[in-house]
Amino acid sequence: MRSLTAVLFPLALLLSLNKTDSIQAQPISDSDAASAEIASLLDQFLEGAARSDAEIHDRFWHESLIYTSSAGIRFGKADLMSGLNPLPSDTEPELFYHAEEVHIRFVENLAVLHFTLVATDGETESRFLNSGILMQEEGQWQVISWQATVKASEP
Repeated sequence: MRSLTAVLFPLALLLSLNKTDSIQAQPISDSDAASAEIASLLDQFLEGAARSDAEIHDRFWHESLIYTSSAGIRFGKADLMSGLNPLPSDTEPELFYHAEEVHIRFVENLAVLHFTLVATDGETESRFLNSGILMQEEGQWQVISWQATVKASEP
């Protein structure tokens, strides 16, 4: 039997999208170009995330963001933004991020993004399975929902 959360979360997400007047569902006419745009946005975001760049975070996350961390904590964009501690421009980041196994699918004006996030400090590596839903609004893709999960070790 499916849990109540498994049933209600997708419904709540759809209802939250429907109550926002500025959201207009329009099919993606060129999914190849949209995929390339989202993949580029992801690469830019991961580079900026290593520096806690507030500008790239603001560009990447939609105001209605629901983020579920790998620690099991759920929060929105305002909380995420307030927790940023940007590095000075002359300081190298301690962690670097890149994406592997990137998959993007489209439904109307939404993109579903799945990828493996690789975080490395040059010596050790951590892997996370990340999933996000991006919405195209006013010609710009932004994340409205995000789920990060620590990737299990390979047997």
